[in-house]
Amino acid sequence: MGRELALDFLSHINPFFVLCGVLVGGIVGFTGVGGGSLMTPALILLFRVHPAVAVGTDLLYAAITNASGSLVHGFNKTIDWKVVGRLALGSVPMTALSILLLYWIGADSKWGHEIVTKVLGLALLATAFLLFLRKPLLKWYEEKVGDPDPKLVGRLTIATGAALGLLVTISSVGAGAIGVTVLVMLYPKMPTQRIVGSDLAHAVPLTFLAGLGHSLLGTIDPQILASLLCGSLPAIVVASIASARMSDTVVRVVLGLVLLVVVVRFWFL
Repeated sequence: MGRELALDFLSHINPFFVLCGVLVGGIVGFTGVGGGSLMTPALILLFRVHPAVAVGTDLLYAAITNASGSLVHGFNKTIDWKVVGRLALGSVPMTALSILLLYWIGADSKWGHEIVTKVLGLALLATAFLLFLRKPLLKWYEEKVGDPDPKLVGRLTIATGAALGLLVTISSVGAGAIGVTVLVMLYPKMPTQRIVGSDLAHAVPLTFLAGLGHSLLGTIDPQILASLLCGSLPAIVVASIASARMSDTVVRVVLGLVLLVVVVRFWFL
């Protein structure tokens, strides 16, 4: 019985999606970003998956892959749960509203297709911008703004969560590079590892809730999801270990260039 189940599972695994999972998982392991920003465009442009299905499938993919990293950060006590709570205070209701918006306009309709691709292009452009200019942007912010007012920080963190809830639910992009950069600006004295851990911890319920909403809309492909995970989970582990011995600068620049090409494809072609 167990052998039959295993054979049935393997018969539904697509090797091309597995390879896609390996490539994207490797980039995520090296750079810490690139999951949604590469996986969703790859599903749409290379495999001709409907944009809404690509986003929904990638959201559950991200929830599963991010959960393992979040567990590690939790074990190492590098998560600020107060920050996570503030982000969730904005992202959870915005995620629900975004799902209702997709339901109202029809996720598989022409309008749904346009909204997903345009928001995805915007999120990819912002991610590429931050990959190229994150360090000078943070330096400029530190010189011009410095330490923001604590009360204002709380409100801006909630607003950041709301923005991420909208972006991630509609495009599956934004929880990584965008979220971390904004948190560094809002919490300049917080250790980087703690910021990354807090952002990752928030990304897990965000992507899970958004993915659950997409499953209710019928925009999840379980066979694609299983194939992607078969490739990406081992690739993330191997690349994460290797990344400790390698510089990721070249990978980030190449990733940024790829994202710019994808943006042009979504917006102008």
